[in-house]
Amino acid sequence: MTFSNPWFTVLILSSVILFLLEMVSVLLNLSRLRPELPGDFSDVFDAEAYAKSQAYTRESERFDLLSGAVKLVVFLAFWLGGGFGWLDGLVRGWTPSPIMGGLAGLAVLSLGSSLLSWPFDWWDTFHIEEKYGFNKTTPKVFWMDRIKGLVLSAVIGLPVMALLLWLFGRFPNAWLWAWLSVTVIILALQFLAPRYLMPIFNKFTPMPDGPLKTAIQELSVRCRFPVKELFIIDGSKRSSKGNAFFAGFGKNKRIALYDTLIEKHTEPELLAVLAHEIGHFRRGHIVQRLALSVAQLAVVFLVMGLLLNNKGLFAAFGVEQTSVWLSIVFFMILFEPVQTVMSIFASLWSRKHEYEADAFAADAMQGPQALIDGLKRLTRDNLSNLTPHPFHVFLHYSHPPMLERLAALRAWKE
Repeated sequence: MTFSNPWFTVLILSSVILFLLEMVSVLLNLSRLRPELPGDFSDVFDAEAYAKSQAYTRESERFDLLSGAVKLVVFLAFWLGGGFGWLDGLVRGWTPSPIMGGLAGLAVLSLGSSLLSWPFDWWDTFHIEEKYGFNKTTPKVFWMDRIKGLVLSAVIGLPVMALLLWLFGRFPNAWLWAWLSVTVIILALQFLAPRYLMPIFNKFTPMPDGPLKTAIQELSVRCRFPVKELFIIDGSKRSSKGNAFFAGFGKNKRIALYDTLIEKHTEPELLAVLAHEIGHFRRGHIVQRLALSVAQLAVVFLVMGLLLNNKGLFAAFGVEQTSVWLSIVFFMILFEPVQTVMSIFASLWSRKHEYEADAFAADAMQGPQALIDGLKRLTRDNLSNLTPHPFHVFLHYSHPPMLERLAALRAWKE
């Protein structure tokens, strides 16, 4: 593991550069915070609430930077300390089966990553989110969520990884079969998750009959968006923040609203938010994003197949004997900078989609005012940053900054 190995050089520099980019992004973002409230929000923010939103942004951004630094140091220490070679030898001693050994190694790395993240998750939930009035989670719910997540990851993830280990260990064109197999699994989860997986974490209660349900049904008919089921989610069990989404395809679409969203918004605002979500469907965004994900997956598996059992890459991580499971791990580490670039372009595309969905909602509501009011209230209730730095937006934002969204909505007729 020296700089004479080009793989080592690329990996070590990309790991450090990615963190430095994130640090610059955070510092620039914090430098944009100003005590003056943008005029567009003078009707929903007072001076105290705006100061609170800026304090929340500062504390959250700094904490995220700290957690990222700690995780980078732990990763580098594990890598440079020979951790991958040690783990590979350990799992080889457990079982002669390359598939079972690979699953064991992947499980150890996944569990280690979770154990490293949990203290930061705890502090974020019970200190930062609690301090600013968002947290509704109890310690019991917090730990049950993580236990359920581990179990679900094992139930779904281990069979998928076993399939990949088997394919890449047996077939010359394994990347193609891996891509096709995982694509089928992803499509299946699109149907199964809303009905069987999401209820593991949240309670979905059918929306009772009443003016809101009738208005949503009328909106869905007006937007030619057939809805089979309407649900209310107990989001207040974890946070005071609100959200809404729809799931399913064909005639099995379901709309779900967080109870916190219903509690804090007027009926026109709720309808406008839902019209925005319907706009993503009507404008073809859901299918487009799914197609992009499938295409990206093909690239990932193709390159993974080309780098399978690459001795130079293994040497960069201090591992002598090649294996399929570590080939997958090393590839994912190597691919992270590429994934960052891909995510930037995906976010740029997503921001374009958000403008289109906003315009659809304005059309559906016969004017933009209801959505403007709803977005402003969401921004205030979530203490969102009103003045993000363009570089931070470029790296991370899947939605346009709120001031730009409102300006586009006000120019809706034009």
